[in-house]
Amino acid sequence: MTDTVLYEVSGGLATITLNRPEAMNALNVATKVALRDAARSAADDDAVRAVLLTAAGDRAFCVGQDLKEHIGLLAADRETGSGQTMSTVREHYNPIVRALAGAPKPVVAAVNGVAAGAGFGFALAADYRIVADTASFNTSFAGVALTADSGISWTLPRVVGPSRATDLLLFPRSITAQDAYELGIANRIVPAAELRAEAEKVARALAEGPTVAYAALKEAVAYGLTHSLEETLQKEEELQTRAGRSEDHTIAVQAFVNKEKPKYLGR
Repeated sequence: MTDTVLYEVSGGLATITLNRPEAMNALNVATKVALRDAARSAADDDAVRAVLLTAAGDRAFCVGQDLKEHIGLLAADRETGSGQTMSTVREHYNPIVRALAGAPKPVVAAVNGVAAGAGFGFALAADYRIVADTASFNTSFAGVALTADSGISWTLPRVVGPSRATDLLLFPRSITAQDAYELGIANRIVPAAELRAEAEKVARALAEGPTVAYAALKEAVAYGLTHSLEETLQKEEELQTRAGRSEDHTIAVQAFVNKEKPKYLGR
């Protein structure tokens, strides 16, 4: 990783920190590459049982594309006729969202400030969003004559409904933390000063939990969104069989019978 994205694994928790606070954690090429690599590492590492995605500073979680860099890349495209600038969706944004949303482990986003454009999309790719009371959300894309990316055309309608999602995309505007909570975008609001500690507490609790079951739950919800009831019932049977064969399930049942707190192994 580079210093624009910090990556740390401790006690089964991988913490990914966007680290360009002076630029409101805007996504230049170096940051997108580092974030993609960090997200993939966290998703693929069996020693990682939960992921915390957060950002440095107190103004922004991520304001999306670094437009200062972007305008220079667009000018270079015009000179060469290459059209390579927008390949960032394929090369960076899509892999980042796939890694976060598809990780076989819980992903928690700690949203400390403005989450706009792709930053909003990355937050929505997480499974659980803890939001500072000073944070805000903005789709932003139409404001710079672009369409949706970073998975937001898939995630946002599933969180707030298609009509509300279309409204937020056609008319970009800041959504407060409280509005985000009422819309279902934020799972929890905490005072800004307590955000990091609360997010780490939640993420570490998930890392110590039955992560085989968590992975199956993620898969079940994603599957059920795009399949029929009958197909989903069959998928639940498949996933429940897998979870029932896990060591964690045996540990949980034994702990229940013995009236003890289970100590899960993540397998």
